[in-house]
Amino acid sequence: MTTETLAATEHKMVRAVEAMERDFAGLRTGRASTALVERLHVEYYGTPTPLNQLASISVPEAHQIVIQPWDRGVLGAIEKAIMKSDIGLMPNVDGTVVRLNIPALTEERRKDIVKSVHKRMEEARVEIRNLRRDAADALKKEERDGTLGADESRRQQEQLQRLTDRVVADVDRLGGIKEQEVLEV
Repeated sequence: MTTETLAATEHKMVRAVEAMERDFAGLRTGRASTALVERLHVEYYGTPTPLNQLASISVPEAHQIVIQPWDRGVLGAIEKAIMKSDIGLMPNVDGTVVRLNIPALTEERRKDIVKSVHKRMEEARVEIRNLRRDAADALKKEERDGTLGADESRRQQEQLQRLTDRVVADVDRLGGIKEQEVLEV
């Protein structure tokens, strides 16, 4: 049971890091990226639908995103969804496509984005620590029930701590990379 507990915990910790990376992809860095708008939800016939299911999204140049909906009737809804979102870009509706020009980031905006990166990193660390606590509680319960010896329990606890340290180091490394990317002029 303990090996299964550790394997399940590791899987959940890795998924927490992957979720953080997906959130980082949606942060603006001064370069155009389809990840900025892919997960926006557009009101399509009364149903919130992800933008990437309604249109093709491309990056023809470094500072522009082009959204070409498959149904022209949704252009206004896409424009409205972009304006409501917190990405801070103004859409230009150009007949059949929506163009988003990505301006250079100001120093103040860069600092705000770095704060968001740090906040998301801390949320990931808290999630990982909660997973560690749950796994440690399961190991202690097994020890109390007598299915796990004290020495083996201690070894499993140490292995759990090493796993936690490794995953938190990954969070710090990925956050540092994203921070450098944001601060890069």
